[in-house]
Amino acid sequence: MDVSPLLLSVWVAACATFFSVVLGTLGAYGVMKLRRLRPFADAVLTLPLVLPPTVTGFFLLILLGKNSPVGRFFNEIGFPFIFSLRGAVAAAFVVSFPLMYRAVRGAMESMDKQLLYAARTLGASEKKIFFRIILPNCRSGLLAGMILAFARAMGEFGATIMIAGNIPGKTQTMALAVYTAVQSGNRQTAYLWSLVIVILSALAIVGINYFEKKKYQGEDEGF
Repeated sequence: MDVSPLLLSVWVAACATFFSVVLGTLGAYGVMKLRRLRPFADAVLTLPLVLPPTVTGFFLLILLGKNSPVGRFFNEIGFPFIFSLRGAVAAAFVVSFPLMYRAVRGAMESMDKQLLYAARTLGASEKKIFFRIILPNCRSGLLAGMILAFARAMGEFGATIMIAGNIPGKTQTMALAVYTAVQSGNRQTAYLWSLVIVILSALAIVGINYFEKKKYQGEDEGF
């Protein structure tokens, strides 16, 4: 049995989750510091969450295609995105980023702001406040967002097939393998990969519920 769809899915999801965690956390922190532009910035960062994946993939195709300045630059340096694993990572990142961003932003909004005021009063720098106060207090939200982003990236289909294609052994993830199997009438393979995706998604939900439970237990202990 060819396990490349599983390996490719895990690799793509892991890379996309890494970028989502870093940029999603920084994005949430940056938006929380905004005032008048906060609704606009929040709408832009959340937009891929509500757009159809094929539309997201279409915009990525325009942005990273060989006819665009960005795509032409990456092609010239030997780093193309179209019909490559990098394209699959880019697609998975874009669709999973809003989930990470929203989870971290929600955690930041719910934390005790008196801690921040006290730290600033004592002369702590913004960098120290971010790493020593904000991140530890948002730990549950970070972990839940990470799991949710990984699960979303693992099951990405629409944007991936638009920008990375469906190349066996190269860009064919599990979601694309299910599509290919159904198109070719191979229901056994479709059932197999669908089952794997369902199991991984269920594990992600269990993980999210676990961290949510720990979060509420911690809040109860504070009273």
